[in-house]
Amino acid sequence: MKILVTGGSGFIGSNFVKTALKHNHRVINVDALTYASNTATLKSLADNQNYYFYHLDIRDKASVEQIVKAHFPDAIVHLAAESHVDRSISGPNEFIQTNIVGTFNLLEIALSYWKNLKNEKPFRFIHVSTDEVFGSLPIDPSVKFHEKSSYKPNSPYSATKASSDHLVRAWNRTYGMPTIITNCSNNYGPYQFPEKLIPVVILNAIKKQQIPIYGTGQNIRDWLYVGDHANALLKILEDGVTGENYNIGGNSEISNIDLVKHICAILDDKVPLTSGSYSDLITFIDDRPGHDLRYAINANKLMTELNWSPSESLVSGLKKTVEWYLNNECWWKPLLKSHPRN
Repeated sequence: MKILVTGGSGFIGSNFVKTALKHNHRVINVDALTYASNTATLKSLADNQNYYFYHLDIRDKASVEQIVKAHFPDAIVHLAAESHVDRSISGPNEFIQTNIVGTFNLLEIALSYWKNLKNEKPFRFIHVSTDEVFGSLPIDPSVKFHEKSSYKPNSPYSATKASSDHLVRAWNRTYGMPTIITNCSNNYGPYQFPEKLIPVVILNAIKKQQIPIYGTGQNIRDWLYVGDHANALLKILEDGVTGENYNIGGNSEISNIDLVKHICAILDDKVPLTSGSYSDLITFIDDRPGHDLRYAINANKLMTELNWSPSESLVSGLKKTVEWYLNNECWWKPLLKSHPRN
């Protein structure tokens, strides 16, 4: 299969690109290389004859359309997005332009391309979204987000992703375009830009700096190892039913404070301090505006209909993630220099 991936140099995108190539698919990566992308992540693919890279912004409709026509893809997997909640609060415009306008551009390109195929070959458009579009859940383990959950986004980021989800759904229902929407829980793992919670905790601890936690740390998230997410996306791409939505979750709920303490315990074991624990670095800061209390995904539809399940538990996934950051300073250190957080 020939797959055009938007945002393939980002965190989830790069993991998906590598997974698709391992399964003998051909990949065309279109990425704007924003601050959250790192060319070093996919450097090993430079000589791979099944991999093509184009430095393009999805807001550049004409250029992206040329790439689609030139490569004649079997599918578009749309991952390109601005995704950091804090940045969306301080500067929502980029999120509106990329997540909404950029998605609209891709849908227009894909619709025209699909119509011109005239059933010459199958085609599908996979739109990768987030569980944050559903808003917040109560502290009740029996209540989880499912594919029919109402949309109640609470941040500029989640509002723009909700908007893009609705556009994709409309293009399917109005024009019949073969689309699939996925909504995933919080991702973690190798190659995550060091502004998200887990890499912030690991890298601040390594540098013996304060580990910031919003509010009291009681906010709960369902964590999904990025490799499991990549495998789920490939499964959906190959076997999913167009017009459907699929939730992707790791079945790994934990409060932020317990997550941070667990990471600190792994570091205590791997690189022990001369005295004390890394958890002594934990510092509580003012809560984020509109901070959702709890996210949790019900992924039963994906598990039963497409026979997918996560291979990593939170314990095994966090251990792998900590070890990766400890062993790959050459990847993250240049990012901290060019995008300092402190």
